[in-house]
Amino acid sequence: MQTDFLVIGSGIAGLTYALKVGSSFPDKTVTIITKTMSDETNTKYAQGGIAGVMDFTTDSFEKHIEDTLIAGDGLCRKEVVELVVKEGVERIQEIIEWGARFDKDNEGEFKLGKEGGHSENRILHHKDITGKEMERALLASIAELENVKIITHGFVLDLITQHHLGYLVTKSTPDIECYGVYMLNINTHEIITIQSKITLLATGGIGQVYRSTTNPSIATGDGIAMVYRAKGRIENMEFIQFHPTALYEPGAKGYSFLITEAVRGDGAILRNDTGEAFMERYDSRKDLAPRDIVARAIDNEMKIHGTEFVYLDCRHMPLEKFIEHFPNIYEKCKSVGIDVSKDMIPVSPAAHYSCGGIKTDEYGRTSIKHLYAAGECASTGLHGANRLASNSLLEAMVFAHRSFVMASRDIHIVNQVPEIPEWNAAGTKAPAEMILITQSKKELKQIMSDYVGIVRTNERLGRAATRLDLLHLETEKLYQRTEVSPALCELRNLITIAYLIVKCAGFRKESRGLHYNTDFPGKGAILQDTIL
Repeated sequence: MQTDFLVIGSGIAGLTYALKVGSSFPDKTVTIITKTMSDETNTKYAQGGIAGVMDFTTDSFEKHIEDTLIAGDGLCRKEVVELVVKEGVERIQEIIEWGARFDKDNEGEFKLGKEGGHSENRILHHKDITGKEMERALLASIAELENVKIITHGFVLDLITQHHLGYLVTKSTPDIECYGVYMLNINTHEIITIQSKITLLATGGIGQVYRSTTNPSIATGDGIAMVYRAKGRIENMEFIQFHPTALYEPGAKGYSFLITEAVRGDGAILRNDTGEAFMERYDSRKDLAPRDIVARAIDNEMKIHGTEFVYLDCRHMPLEKFIEHFPNIYEKCKSVGIDVSKDMIPVSPAAHYSCGGIKTDEYGRTSIKHLYAAGECASTGLHGANRLASNSLLEAMVFAHRSFVMASRDIHIVNQVPEIPEWNAAGTKAPAEMILITQSKKELKQIMSDYVGIVRTNERLGRAATRLDLLHLETEKLYQRTEVSPALCELRNLITIAYLIVKCAGFRKESRGLHYNTDFPGKGAILQDTIL
C-alpha cells in the first residue's frame, strides 16, 4: 500500500495534522492508522481542558509563559514555550471553527477555569470531557475529506528505514530515512507494508508501563519504542508525571479514573487520614501547586499514615455547580457509592503523562528524515521537568500545525520511496501459552511501580535495571520464534519504554521536577537533556 502522508495515531495531534494536510493537498492521499477505534485515544480521556490566553484584560502571554517555565523547573526551552503560548490562541480559534464547543456563561463568554500552577483563569473546557469533545469535532471535519482514509484495528509493528534494505544503521548513521511502516491488520492477521513519503507519529503516552495509570490500555509507548529501535533520538524519559488525584478503587486494575485538577481549581481540598488539609505544609500555593509537588506531598502523607489514599473534599462546593461542571465525575463517584456532597473522594497518584519522548525540533522533525512526531510521544522542550496542567492539548495542536507547515515543503522534495521487502515471518509460529506474555507484563508493571515511581533511589533504579534485563532477554527470545500479535508487541514496546525511563533516570544526578531521587535530594548543575 502507498500513501503520500501517513499518520500513526488518531488523537488530537494526529487528527489536526491529517485535517490540515488533507484539506491543503486534495490531490494527495492521507492515511491514518489507529490500533483500535478512531476515537480511542489519550485525547478522549483528557478531562480538564486546554490552556490559552483568552482574556487579555486580566491575563497575558507573559503570565502563561512564566507559569509554564516555573512548572518546568528550569528545563523548558524558553523559545518553544513562547511559540506554543503565542501560537496556541490561533490553534484554539481553529478548533472552535471546526466545531468544538467550549462551555460559555449566560453572557456568551467562555468559562475559564484555573488549575495547579496557573496564575490566572485560562482553561477552556467542555464540562469534564474536553478531550472527547475536541476529538468529536476533528473526526467530524475529517469525515468530509475524501482523500483522508482511517484504518482502524491496525497495529504498527516497525518503522521502515535503510535497515530493511540491508544497510547497517546505527545511532551515528547520518541521514536515516523513514519510508513508511509495517502494519498488522488485527482482524485478518495480515502484515501489510505501507510506503509513505512523509510519516507523522502521534502515538500518545506510555502510562501502561505502570500498575496504576489514568491512561487507557492503548498507551503502551509504541511510537517512542519504534523510534528507539530505528536508532532515532529519545530524550528526558525520566520525567513521568503522576496525576495527584486518580480515584482510588480497591482491586481496580490497569486504568484509574481521573479526578481532574479543575476540581481543585474550583475549590476542592486535599485532606489526609486525620482530616487535615495538609498541602499548606508543602507549598504556599496549597492545593493548586504544580503536579510534581502535589503528587510527592500525597505520596509522603500516604507513607506517614500508612494508607493507600488521601481524600479530596468537595463537600463544601455547591452541588448544582459541581454536577454542571463535572457530570462524569459525579456519576462515576455515585456509581461506586460516593455522594460528593456528603462523602470525601478517596484519591491517590497514578501515572499520567510523559514529558520526554521522541526528540523533535520546533517543527516536529525527528532525527530521522521525513519522520515527524507530535503530541505526548514527542519531546519538544515545552514541558521541561514537569508539564503545566492543560498545556498538553495546546502543545499537540501547535506542533501538529508546525509539522504540517514543514511537511508541506518536505513533500515536494522527498525522493521516490525505494522498493521495500515484505515482512519476514519465516520460522515463527503461534504462541503456545499467552501466560508468558501476560505474566511478563504484570512483572513489568510491578517493577516500575515499586522501583521507578514518584520517589526513587539509586538502589531501586539498579534493581529495576537488573530485572528489566531479564524480561528483555525472555521477551526477545519469544519474539524471535513467535508470530507477532498486539499483546506481544505491546509488551516488547513497554519493556523498551521502561528501559528508557530507568536509563535516563540514572543519568540525572539530582532531583528536579518529576524526577525525585532521595540519593540526590537537591538540584545540581543543570543537565538540560538526557538523550539516548
